[in-house]
Amino acid sequence: MKQVFHKIISFVMAIMVLLSTVSFTIDMHYCGDTLVDTAIFKKAKNCGMNMKASTSNSNSECSVTKKNCCTDKQVTIDGQDELKVSHSSLSFDQQVFIASFVYTYINLFESVEEDKTLYRLYKPPLVVKEIYKLDETYLI
Repeated sequence: MKQVFHKIISFVMAIMVLLSTVSFTIDMHYCGDTLVDTAIFKKAKNCGMNMKASTSNSNSECSVTKKNCCTDKQVTIDGQDELKVSHSSLSFDQQVFIASFVYTYINLFESVEEDKTLYRLYKPPLVVKEIYKLDETYLI
């Protein structure tokens, strides 16, 4: 039971360290005010509306460009760079208290050992004479 508990706790702590150190990017594509696509670790898909069309007159060199209604946003979540935790801020008395607390807390969950009976495999000696008949003592 204790070993299973330690394995579960160590696995959870490893996952927590992994998730706190990983950096990732969330990419979002908006068409107007509507969210069209969201992607993690890759580029979001485009909605297909390319609004950068230009019209030109054959007589003049005037062109009209429409504004693009689509926007792309990226949210970057940076992970932790330093994992070293300094324990020098704790005084010696606090360290002793923490160590003794952890030691006593862990010992609360130890199982009680069974009583070892040494006479379980003991064979009594063979009866040569019946003593109650010799002394003529009978229980009524």
